[in-house]
Amino acid sequence: MKASRIAAVGALAGCAVLVLSGPAFAHVSVAAEGTAAKGGYATVNFKVPNERDNASTTKVEVNFPTDHPLASAQPEAVPGWKIKVTRAKLDKPIELHGEQIDEAVSKVTWTATGKGIEPGYFQKFPLSLGQLPEDTDELVFKALQTYSNKEVVRWIEVPQKGQEEPEHPAPVLALSAASGDHHGSSTAASDESEDAKNAKDAEAASKETAAEPADSSDTTARVLAVVGIVVGAAGVAYGVLAGRRRTEA
Repeated sequence: MKASRIAAVGALAGCAVLVLSGPAFAHVSVAAEGTAAKGGYATVNFKVPNERDNASTTKVEVNFPTDHPLASAQPEAVPGWKIKVTRAKLDKPIELHGEQIDEAVSKVTWTATGKGIEPGYFQKFPLSLGQLPEDTDELVFKALQTYSNKEVVRWIEVPQKGQEEPEHPAPVLALSAASGDHHGSSTAASDESEDAKNAKDAEAASKETAAEPADSSDTTARVLAVVGIVVGAAGVAYGVLAGRRRTEA
């Protein structure tokens, strides 16, 4: 009996070791800051985790979709990384703001100038994208992740609805319904309205601050007046009582 229990415990321990030593279920992904509306612009972040214990990520390549080309991709500076935006001629020009565009972004590459993404860390790579297409619900970006030991992980498998996630899924950006203003993203509009709200709040606060000293001074004056009356009345009462005592004496 004891032997069987020991064997069972040993088996469970072995399974635990296998689970704990397995690879991390993290992958390169993309997400918008706010929303990515069809026909508009959006700021997105490519999130790249380091899945190795003995190497750093030193290079990230994100390939842009060719079936729904994007004319613009502006990267945000990332300390410790050199950024290159590659453009290519289109087989079929696209129309943007009433103009024919014959080239689009084909790839964005981040190359580490220092240690890169070390084990146990991840890095976000922001991009401003536009104009987003109106004839699709998502954009697929195939990515390559290069490690300091020369290993290359290809995140290029396109996830299929109703099927299990592939081992190396490509980053997919979901697009929301088109907004009324195609010249800016909903995030930009939200920022603008937020700025306007902050300006109004600041103006109201300024008025309240300007009015506060007067109200405070008025209240203080009233308090002092009441205190003066009370003190004066007490003095008169004391004088009357003192006079009576002298007369009685």
